[in-house]
Amino acid sequence: MIALVAAGALALLFALLVFAAVGAYNGLVRRRGAVDNAWAQIDVQLKRRHDLIPNLVETVKGYAAHERGTLEAVTAARRQAASAHGPQDQAVAENMLTGALRGLFAVSEAYPALKADRNFAALQDELANGENRIAYARQYYNDAVLAYNNGIQTVPANVVAGMAGFREREYFQAPGEERGPVQVRF
Repeated sequence: MIALVAAGALALLFALLVFAAVGAYNGLVRRRGAVDNAWAQIDVQLKRRHDLIPNLVETVKGYAAHERGTLEAVTAARRQAASAHGPQDQAVAENMLTGALRGLFAVSEAYPALKADRNFAALQDELANGENRIAYARQYYNDAVLAYNNGIQTVPANVVAGMAGFREREYFQAPGEERGPVQVRF
């Protein structure tokens, strides 16, 4: 009789462990899916940004034909950003593209007719709105990575994560020089 009770207790304990492991695994799969979804959202917003840039460049070309170096820098930075992979590479490429766009907008300051052009203003507004969507998508992605990374590091899910091959994900961070305080110089 004692052996039967002990066997039943062991079977119950084993069943509880299996259910806990399955629950932990399913939770990690859901979190990993949330990270993948969040990255896809960033990708959608970045593609939208990349699609706007050729229109912006063409609009500026009509007004500032001799600003070829600036236009080529924007085009090259866009190409590099469109081909970047992974959060770190994408962050570096996007920061280069942002710098090139700043140069393009600086050129527009020298051309009052360009600044007054409706198409240019609409593209500039669309790009600014896109930047806000990208910032939100980056935050959402980093929140999903935080939840996922915490999930694979906490007990008992860390045991399941190790056995099932779950690995930490990278945050989407600005390069080191971009994280410091903004320097304003006149």
